[in-house]
Amino acid sequence: MRIILLLSFISLSSLINAQVKPVVTSTIKIPNALCVNCKNRLEANLKRMDGVIEFLVNYKKGEAKTKFITDRIDIEQIKTAVSNSGYDADDIAANSDAYLRLPLTCKKKENGGKH
Repeated sequence: MRIILLLSFISLSSLINAQVKPVVTSTIKIPNALCVNCKNRLEANLKRMDGVIEFLVNYKKGEAKTKFITDRIDIEQIKTAVSNSGYDADDIAANSDAYLRLPLTCKKKENGGKH
Protein backbone atom coordinates (compact mmCIF):
# COMPACT_ATOMS: atom_id res chain seq x y z
CA MET A 1 0.00 0.00 0.00
CA ARG A 2 2.81 2.38 0.84
CA ILE A 3 4.45 1.69 -2.48
CA ILE A 4 1.27 2.60 -4.34
CA LEU A 5 0.97 5.85 -2.41
CA LEU A 6 4.62 6.67 -3.04
CA LEU A 7 4.31 5.99 -6.78
CA SER A 8 1.15 8.09 -7.07
CA PHE A 9 2.85 10.95 -5.21
CA ILE A 10 5.84 10.83 -7.54
CA SER A 11 3.65 10.79 -10.65
CA LEU A 12 1.57 13.74 -9.36
CA SER A 13 4.67 15.77 -8.56
CA SER A 14 6.02 15.22 -12.06
CA LEU A 15 2.71 16.46 -13.52
CA ILE A 16 2.86 19.60 -11.42
CA ASN A 17 6.42 20.32 -12.57
CA ALA A 18 5.44 19.79 -16.20
CA GLN A 19 3.00 22.70 -16.02
CA VAL A 20 5.59 25.33 -15.01
CA LYS A 21 5.95 27.90 -17.79
CA PRO A 22 9.27 29.69 -18.35
CA VAL A 23 8.87 33.36 -17.42
CA VAL A 24 11.34 36.04 -18.53
CA THR A 25 11.76 39.62 -17.33
CA SER A 26 13.18 42.13 -19.80
CA THR A 27 13.68 45.88 -20.19
CA ILE A 28 12.73 47.76 -23.37
CA LYS A 29 13.96 51.29 -24.12
CA ILE A 30 11.02 53.49 -25.16
CA PRO A 31 12.67 56.91 -25.59
CA ASN A 32 9.55 58.82 -26.65
CA ALA A 33 7.27 57.58 -23.83
CA LEU A 34 7.83 60.54 -21.51
CA CYS A 35 4.51 61.35 -19.84
CA VAL A 36 1.70 59.76 -17.85
CA ASN A 37 -0.51 59.57 -20.95
CA CYS A 38 2.14 57.54 -22.76
CA LYS A 39 2.51 55.26 -19.73
CA ASN A 40 -1.23 54.64 -19.45
CA ARG A 41 -1.66 54.05 -23.18
CA LEU A 42 1.21 51.56 -23.41
CA GLU A 43 0.32 49.66 -20.26
CA ALA A 44 -3.31 49.33 -21.34
CA ASN A 45 -2.33 48.05 -24.80
CA LEU A 46 0.39 45.62 -23.73
CA LYS A 47 -1.20 44.09 -20.64
CA ARG A 48 -4.00 42.72 -22.83
CA MET A 49 -1.62 40.59 -24.89
CA ASP A 50 -1.65 36.85 -24.32
CA GLY A 51 1.48 35.83 -22.45
CA VAL A 52 2.31 39.26 -21.01
CA ILE A 53 2.14 38.99 -17.24
CA GLU A 54 3.35 42.48 -16.42
CA PHE A 55 4.21 45.61 -18.40
CA LEU A 56 5.31 48.64 -16.38
CA VAL A 57 6.45 51.89 -18.03
CA ASN A 58 8.86 54.23 -16.26
CA TYR A 59 8.30 57.41 -18.28
CA LYS A 60 11.00 59.32 -16.38
CA LYS A 61 13.62 56.88 -17.63
CA GLY A 62 11.96 56.20 -21.00
CA GLU A 63 11.84 52.43 -20.53
CA ALA A 64 9.49 49.59 -19.71
CA LYS A 65 9.98 46.41 -17.71
CA THR A 66 8.03 43.45 -18.95
CA LYS A 67 7.46 39.97 -17.61
CA PHE A 68 6.15 37.40 -20.07
CA ILE A 69 5.68 33.67 -20.65
CA THR A 70 8.13 32.60 -23.33
CA ASP A 71 6.08 29.80 -24.84
CA ARG A 72 3.20 32.23 -25.60
CA ILE A 73 5.03 35.40 -26.71
CA ASP A 74 8.57 36.62 -27.32
CA ILE A 75 10.31 39.95 -26.83
CA GLU A 76 10.17 40.83 -30.54
CA GLN A 77 6.38 40.52 -30.55
CA ILE A 78 6.21 42.81 -27.52
CA LYS A 79 8.47 45.37 -29.22
CA THR A 80 6.28 45.21 -32.33
CA ALA A 81 3.20 45.84 -30.20
CA VAL A 82 4.91 48.90 -28.67
CA SER A 83 5.73 50.09 -32.19
CA ASN A 84 2.13 49.53 -33.27
CA SER A 85 1.07 51.73 -30.33
CA GLY A 86 3.07 54.61 -31.85
CA TYR A 87 6.31 54.44 -29.86
CA ASP A 88 9.90 53.43 -30.63
CA ALA A 89 10.97 50.20 -28.93
CA ASP A 90 14.73 49.58 -28.77
CA ASP A 91 15.70 49.07 -32.42
CA ILE A 92 12.15 49.04 -33.84
CA ALA A 93 10.84 52.40 -35.04
CA ALA A 94 7.30 53.51 -34.22
CA ASN A 95 4.58 52.63 -36.70
CA SER A 96 4.00 55.89 -38.58
CA ASP A 97 0.20 55.55 -38.75
CA ALA A 98 -0.03 54.81 -35.02
CA TYR A 99 2.32 57.69 -34.24
CA LEU A 100 0.09 60.11 -36.16
CA ARG A 101 -2.90 59.00 -34.05
CA LEU A 102 -1.12 59.89 -30.78
CA PRO A 103 -2.30 63.06 -29.02
CA LEU A 104 -0.02 66.12 -29.33
CA THR A 105 1.09 65.71 -25.72
CA CYS A 106 2.72 62.38 -26.66
CA LYS A 107 4.43 63.45 -29.90
CA LYS A 108 7.99 64.68 -30.39
CA LYS A 109 8.72 68.42 -30.39
CA GLU A 110 9.73 68.39 -34.05
CA ASN A 111 6.16 67.25 -34.83
CA GLY A 112 4.50 69.94 -32.71
CA GLY A 113 4.28 67.84 -29.58
CA LYS A 114 5.48 68.22 -26.00
CA HIS A 115 8.30 65.66 -25.97
